[in-house]
Amino acid sequence: MTHDLGSLAGIVAFLIAMMVLAQACAGEGLFEIIGGHVARYAAGSSTRLLAWAVGLAAAVTAVLSLDATVVLLTPVLIAASARRSYAYASARLANSGSTLLPVSNLTNLLVFGSTGLTFLGFTWAMLPVWLVAVAAEYAILRRWFAAELREPSSAPPEAYAVPLFPVAVVIAVLLTLASGATPWIPAAAGAILMSGHALARRQTTWADLLAAANLPLSALILAWAFVVAWLGTTRMGEWFDHAMPSGHGLGSLLLIALIAMVAANLVNNLPATLLLLPAAAAAGPAPVLALLIGVNVGANLTMIGSVANLLWRHSGGRALTTVREFHLLGIATTPPLVVVCTVVLWAWTSVIW
Repeated sequence: MTHDLGSLAGIVAFLIAMMVLAQACAGEGLFEIIGGHVARYAAGSSTRLLAWAVGLAAAVTAVLSLDATVVLLTPVLIAASARRSYAYASARLANSGSTLLPVSNLTNLLVFGSTGLTFLGFTWAMLPVWLVAVAAEYAILRRWFAAELREPSSAPPEAYAVPLFPVAVVIAVLLTLASGATPWIPAAAGAILMSGHALARRQTTWADLLAAANLPLSALILAWAFVVAWLGTTRMGEWFDHAMPSGHGLGSLLLIALIAMVAANLVNNLPATLLLLPAAAAAGPAPVLALLIGVNVGANLTMIGSVANLLWRHSGGRALTTVREFHLLGIATTPPLVVVCTVVLWAWTSVIW
């Protein structure tokens, strides 16, 4: 296996810590207050509110991971305006917006060591991909929900000051991660510090924090990842090794990204990353980053593409959307977006490397 029990457990521990940290920030009102400011900045314009919703979802995903976006930001965006376009903003940006930092997605953490890049080097390589993905998602949602967005948005809520302590803790965690620290350690420290602060102020409860940790889901992710990783040692793994291109030209990167997209929507993106990483890593950092585009951006293709999609359904997406519409939107837009992002990656890395 590419990853042993210790390394995978560390990655899942990072997820747990970040979800607890995000829940403590939510208890302090961080998401609701920022959501209120976003609604005010929109000034009654539905398209402007969509732009802010997309940008906010992309930022939360990049910094606090995609699970924080779908679990904690989705209800805020729906509360700002109960429309399908805003609900989809959190779902789609949770996946497409998770390409920026090594800590934005568990898949990123899985492949980060194989890229040979530093934290900042990874971010610099993926920055244009992330920007294009975010802009494209806004264009997609604006076009798909054009009729809905012609109606003005609701009146903005009263504005409150953004709580500085949660922002400071999140920035400190991010800076520590950028310094090269083992990811779960600063995440756990930030979760403990933020949780203690929120508990002392009675802004959250132990029950809320435990629910945010979602230990059963983490155990399921770990178990499923190991099952698929074991399959990678069988003939199935050999087949994927032979199917993956070994070059780093545009054609090879496109094929890697599209294979990764299909695999993510067959077995989920985390196990798909485990299956495909050995072959991609042997070809160099650019193929590994193309793999990430396939399993992250490509996870918008179907509901099972990522765990985040399923969490989003339970966090409010179910009330405004249907599984049929989710898949129609995914099939119509996700493959072209994966191709566009991969072309951007190829062009950018050809310049900087």
